Amino acid sequence: MTKEIVSPWRVLLPVGLGTGLSLAGDASLYAVLPTHTMDAGIAVAGVGIILSVNRFIRLALNGPVGLIYDRSPRRYLFVLALFIGAFSTAIYALTSGFWPLLLGRLLWGLAWAGIWVGGNTIILDISQAHNRGRWVGIYQTAFFLGSSTGSILGGLLTDWLGYHLAMGVGASLTLFGAIFALFYLPETRNLRITQDSAGSTHTPPLPSGSQPTRQGELLSAISLMGVNRLVVAGILLPTLGLFLLDRVGDSIQMAGVVIGVASLTGLAMGANAIISMFAAPVMGSLSDRVNNRWKVATGGLVPGVAGFGLLAFGSPLAFFAGIPLIAITGGSNQGLSTALVGDLSGEQQQGRRLGVLFTMGDLASAVGPPLAYGLIPLVGLKWVYLLSAGVIAAMFLVALRWAIKLGHRPVIQNIL
Repeated sequence: MTKEIVSPWRVLLPVGLGTGLSLAGDASLYAVLPTHTMDAGIAVAGVGIILSVNRFIRLALNGPVGLIYDRSPRRYLFVLALFIGAFSTAIYALTSGFWPLLLGRLLWGLAWAGIWVGGNTIILDISQAHNRGRWVGIYQTAFFLGSSTGSILGGLLTDWLGYHLAMGVGASLTLFGAIFALFYLPETRNLRITQDSAGSTHTPPLPSGSQPTRQGELLSAISLMGVNRLVVAGILLPTLGLFLLDRVGDSIQMAGVVIGVASLTGLAMGANAIISMFAAPVMGSLSDRVNNRWKVATGGLVPGVAGFGLLAFGSPLAFFAGIPLIAITGGSNQGLSTALVGDLSGEQQQGRRLGVLFTMGDLASAVGPPLAYGLIPLVGLKWVYLLSAGVIAAMFLVALRWAIKLGHRPVIQNIL
């Protein structure tokens, strides 16, 4: 009996909504915790630990979670992860102090491993080599939309209602996404094989002698994710509140309205995520059309170098130009690195390889906050941002090498 071919949109809606809403609490915490440590009941020195511990625990979880997704039905694992995420955010809302917050962040690390590895595995299930950039890019919009609205809403609600009530709203939103996915998400395991056999467009595998080259390309794709997460999630977002606090103080008056630093930070983070949200599908679709994802990735890295360079100057004008440029890089290369790994992985390998990919991303983003907060007293925020520009420039050279080496060779899947 022929299996039904599920419409991609039928999968994308519950997966995307669940993913986006799950980020409400996490994005809010990044926006407000550096400036509301007293409300949370922790010392300033603990901020770096709290904002990174969820990523450190995922270093041990992403790989096993990917293996479980390879061997098990996707739907129930993904939904369970969403419910754990809602519970972890509720801990932020209902408790104070370092240890309860640490517990909540550890649980959020477990939840996000299941949500992000699982969600991307599900998207690879419904995509093929000729449209993978597009579908992965569209799914990234859920991540960036959740991050942007979470940051903006978290900052505004914290200024209006207080820290704990704002986190309570985030927990409620995550719970709604979990319930929606429970009722509407179909099972997608083996769907990639079914759709492939139904007549997708494929490119023949490379000769066996080319296999080592593809392994090197896989490692470079993983490195692309690592660099992206280090400079954006690991350095920029955790330090943005301090950057604004140093430049504008506790509040700023615009058009006769006083805006608190938490709201301003949330708005800046939200703007970053919104721009990334549009960059991801545009660059992903472009990579499908030009048949060279590395060429598009190379172009996507250039704005990040320029953006961090502008932030290092610290002027308001540089700030308003730098954030959008970094956002283009963040959106472009997060989606492209995932699509590249999908090109290089069969249906039975994609979960574990996504686990490795996101482990690299989590390692980089976990190292970022303590690294940045450790360097700031020594060299200042300006040099931290210049260092970030240098890291992106190094990745640009790697991507350029692959873009030139592979030329117009079409994307290839299922060959390793």
